Amino acid sequence: MLLPYLLFSIALVGLPVLISFGLAFFKYDAISPPIWNGLFNFTETFSDPLFKIATLNSLFFVGLAVPLRLFGALLLALLLNQPRRGTGLFRAAIVLPTVIPDMAYALIALWFFNPFYGPLNIILKTLHLPAPFWLTDPTTAKLALVLMSLLQIGEGFVLLLAGLKDISRDYFDAAAVDGCGRWQIFRHITLPFLRPWLVLLTFRDVILSFQSTFVPGYVMTGGGPYYGTFFLPLMIYEEAFDRFRFGNGSVLMLFMFLLTMGLLLVLYMLFKGWGHDDA
Repeated sequence: MLLPYLLFSIALVGLPVLISFGLAFFKYDAISPPIWNGLFNFTETFSDPLFKIATLNSLFFVGLAVPLRLFGALLLALLLNQPRRGTGLFRAAIVLPTVIPDMAYALIALWFFNPFYGPLNIILKTLHLPAPFWLTDPTTAKLALVLMSLLQIGEGFVLLLAGLKDISRDYFDAAAVDGCGRWQIFRHITLPFLRPWLVLLTFRDVILSFQSTFVPGYVMTGGGPYYGTFFLPLMIYEEAFDRFRFGNGSVLMLFMFLLTMGLLLVLYMLFKGWGHDDA
């Protein structure tokens, strides 16, 4: 039953990916025929100073955004798990930013982080707190993109909410009878049962975080200032579609794929055994 869809997916996704990886060994500009280049594209790309900058920026974003997104989704799911007055409205407000197209979301964020009339700096000035020029400083620009990503945790919030609903109420009632406090219930009941969901979200966010930096980095900052928001997807785009060096772009794409798989392998070794059997 699934075979037609599987074959279509292989033809639509698998084959182009394999062809793209193969282009890493060729000199190709989409005009002239491909010319075998061996490992020259790899040495040229890895020796480029921008390659190190883009890699470190991407790792910084993933290393900061993924834990914060996970913590935010978990916190909101715990707060809005029980039905109360206005709970449905708050749940909808959390999910809504997730369905906004990335381009529109980046333009909204561009206004939100405006240092002069953006609402964030207006609030900070009202509270007599420092109001930085967010997108004109390399450090604060990266932090701005991380903060922007925290508003798109709707899918993770929904998954964790479903995970909380999946936990039998009997466990909580038994813990209450035994005199357990809220922290003990969370640590010994809620968190163990949510572990599979948290692992799933961690893997998902690592994969998506590497890719999701392109639109904000391209629209909001153009990779600046001073390459502070120059991420691997943006470098791939510039190599392939600005300079028409598809071989170098394929090298970068292959590297990003292997880097993502390496991080997932490390996370798998760390989270191995995090399942319901441990609860």
